[in-house]
Amino acid sequence: MNWLSKKEIWERNVIVVWFGVFMTGIGLSEIIPFLSLYVDTLGNFSKNELTLYSGMAFAVTFLVTAIVSPLWGKLADQKGRKLMMLRAAAGMGLIFFLMGFTTNVWQLIILRAIQGALGGFVSNANALIATQTPKSQVGRSLGIVVTGFTAGTLLGPIVGGALASAFSYQLTFHITGFIMFLVFFLILFLVQENQRPTQVDQQKPLEKITWGTLPHKHLLISLFITTMLVQAVNMSINPIVSLFVRELVHNSHNVTFLAGVVAAAPGLATIIAAPSFGRLGDRIGTRFLIQIGFVIAVLAFIPTAFVTSVTILIVLRFIVGISDATLLPAIQTLLSKNSPQNMISRIFSYNQSFQAIGSVAGPMLGAVIANLYDYRAIFLVSAGIMIINALLFSWNTRRQTAK
Repeated sequence: MNWLSKKEIWERNVIVVWFGVFMTGIGLSEIIPFLSLYVDTLGNFSKNELTLYSGMAFAVTFLVTAIVSPLWGKLADQKGRKLMMLRAAAGMGLIFFLMGFTTNVWQLIILRAIQGALGGFVSNANALIATQTPKSQVGRSLGIVVTGFTAGTLLGPIVGGALASAFSYQLTFHITGFIMFLVFFLILFLVQENQRPTQVDQQKPLEKITWGTLPHKHLLISLFITTMLVQAVNMSINPIVSLFVRELVHNSHNVTFLAGVVAAAPGLATIIAAPSFGRLGDRIGTRFLIQIGFVIAVLAFIPTAFVTSVTILIVLRFIVGISDATLLPAIQTLLSKNSPQNMISRIFSYNQSFQAIGSVAGPMLGAVIANLYDYRAIFLVSAGIMIINALLFSWNTRRQTAK
């Protein structure tokens, strides 16, 4: 750890926080390959019951997160973002341990709900980096943190599937809990948070700024909606990705592998491109970068609806990841620039709530569209959503001047 101690404080914060959000991403997504199988071990269920309980166990975490996250954000603004990250890491560690001891499905669903209630690690991680990093490095640093969560979410199913195959479902939860406790101690000893003094040119005292008197309110709401719609679009393909790949390769024996590559392509692109786009946003402006991201997304989604080759599908999904790399760090940066110091964690938490709503709505939207029309219609609808998203964002940013 000597090399880490020699880093500047803000650089050390970025490195440790990156690992923390990386492990959080793994923890949230590692259950995907085996959640329904684990539920099946907790009782004798019919096919419909198994589907219902698996869906409940998956969705309840995001639903509770959407409700509770702003409350933790408000507390973080009062008590500090590091403290909230410690609370979330310890809470997730404990909950993962307990999940390995469940004996019926309702215990699992309740623990998944508590996991959502004790969340807030990622939103407070973003808020801490935004407030503790030099302004010239904020875009790049948030871009790095975004890659951590994206990488964890991408690798989570692989890690979870490997651990569950090598050991057991129960031990997989215990190992993840141990790693979250490790994150707790890394944050405790290596992350430093300094409260910035109040800016003298601010007309209103920070403690008197409320949502009702918040400047740039329309812009912030626009960013929340942008986050929700981007997440919904990203998640909409999840229910049908394997089926769509199977259709393209005509029931080839390697459907599972190819579907995994298709699913991983956007995340891989985001990991590669996000830090560079974060630096670019610091130079050319974050609003302009977000608009570029909308254009890239639309140009990727429309031709995806007409692909006949899985190779082209992978390329286009990779381009979608590049769009995410422009949008996600830029949204975080613009949120930090237009949030008062005493509300920044609350703002990031609201954003996480909207992201959680998108995580639930996206797969539901994809399944409904696939049932009403076909798989390809999902991509045309996604392009339409991104066009509407771009128009709403442009309209709101014209109403207020953002930095």
